[in-house]
Amino acid sequence: MPTENTNATAPARFIDIHVVQSVPFANLNRDDNNSVKTVRYGDTDRTRVSSQSWKRAVRQYFQQTIGENALRTRRIGARVTHLLETERAWPADLARRAGQHAAAGSSIKFELGKDDPVVLTNAMVYVPETAVAELADLAQEFRTALESAKDIKKAADKSVLPKDRIDAILRTRNGVINLFGRMLAEVDDAGVDGAVQVAHALTTHGTDVELDYFSAVDDVTSTWGDTTGSAHMGHTEYSAGVFYRYATIDLADLLANLGDDHQAARELAEAFIEAFILSLPQAKKTATAPHTIPDLVHVAVRSDRPLSYAAAFEKPVRSHDEGGYATASRAALNTYATAANKLLGHRGVVTSGWASLEDKDLTGLGSRVDSFPALIDLAVNAALTTRADA
Repeated sequence: MPTENTNATAPARFIDIHVVQSVPFANLNRDDNNSVKTVRYGDTDRTRVSSQSWKRAVRQYFQQTIGENALRTRRIGARVTHLLETERAWPADLARRAGQHAAAGSSIKFELGKDDPVVLTNAMVYVPETAVAELADLAQEFRTALESAKDIKKAADKSVLPKDRIDAILRTRNGVINLFGRMLAEVDDAGVDGAVQVAHALTTHGTDVELDYFSAVDDVTSTWGDTTGSAHMGHTEYSAGVFYRYATIDLADLLANLGDDHQAARELAEAFIEAFILSLPQAKKTATAPHTIPDLVHVAVRSDRPLSYAAAFEKPVRSHDEGGYATASRAALNTYATAANKLLGHRGVVTSGWASLEDKDLTGLGSRVDSFPALIDLAVNAALTTRADA
C-alpha cells in the first residue's frame, strides 16, 4: 500500500453501510446440525447469517479487489514445505524439515499432527500471503543448519531457525490485516485492532425454515430397471427472505493502522464498501445459485458514533399489498432513519446517500445517486477529504 503521510485530519470518524437485500431459496450459513441459522428478534423468528460467514465472503472479495491476500492457518509450516519443494526444488525430506522448524520456531506453541510429521501451531497465524516466501527465504539462509538438524518429533524439540526473525515475519501485515485486524496474542506486538465492524444479517420479517427432501438416482439402476429405489436420500434446510445487513468502518482505527496514510485508507475503504455490498456467502451455491444484488444501499458518513438501523425491523415488516417484503423493508429503513436522525438533532452526519431499485424518493436517506460506485465515491470523498485537501 502507499506510504505517503498527509499529517492531516479527516472530518469523519465512521462510514456506516446499510444494505437491504432479497435472497431467494438458500442456506447461506449453516449451524453445526446443517440447519439454517436463526434468531428470535421482536418476538419473531428470523433467518440469520452470522457476521463471521459474511465477513469471510467480504474478505475474499476484498482480497481480489486490492490484489493482496492474507493467510489464516495453523499449517504455516506445511505451506513453507510446499513452496520449498515445488518452487525451489528442495528435496522432499529437507523441505519437510524446514517447514517443521519454521512452524516450531516462533513464540507460538505447537503440536505434531496425528497422521503425519506436520507441525501445527496451537493458534492460527494470520499473515500476508507473502510471509510464506519470507519464511522460505529464512530457511534458505539457514539451509546448512537445517541439513544437519533433526526432525521435529515432540513439543520439546527446538528449531534451528531464529525465533526473533520468525516472529518478525509473523508481525508483518498488509491492507487486509490493517482493515480486518488480527488477534495473535502469542507474538508480542502482532495484534492489530480491526477497523471494521460487521453485524449479523437478519431478515426484516419472520421466516419459516423449509425442509427440502431429495434423492439421488443410480444411473445403472435407472438404465437397467432391474430394481427400485434411489442410491441416496436426504433432506436439507432452506429459507428465503429480505435481509438487513450493516457494517461500519472506523476511520480513526484504520488510519492508526496505516500510519495516517490517507491515500491507503481511501483505497481500503472503497474496496471494503464494494466488497460488503456485492459479496455473498457461498454455502450451497451449486444447489441454489442465490446470486442477487442489494435492493438498497444507504451509506452515512458520521463524525460522532456508528449508528445501526437494525431497530427499524424489531417490528417485522408486513408484506406489501402486491406481495413481497422488499418494498416495505426499504420504506421501514427510510422511516427509521428519518426518525433517528431527527431524535439526534442531525448531529454527527457529515453526508449520506443511497442507491436503489426503489422508484420512490427516500428522503430520509440523503442524496440519491444512480449507482453503487457513485455512492462509494460520495461516502469516501466526504469521509477522507482532509483539511489539507480542502
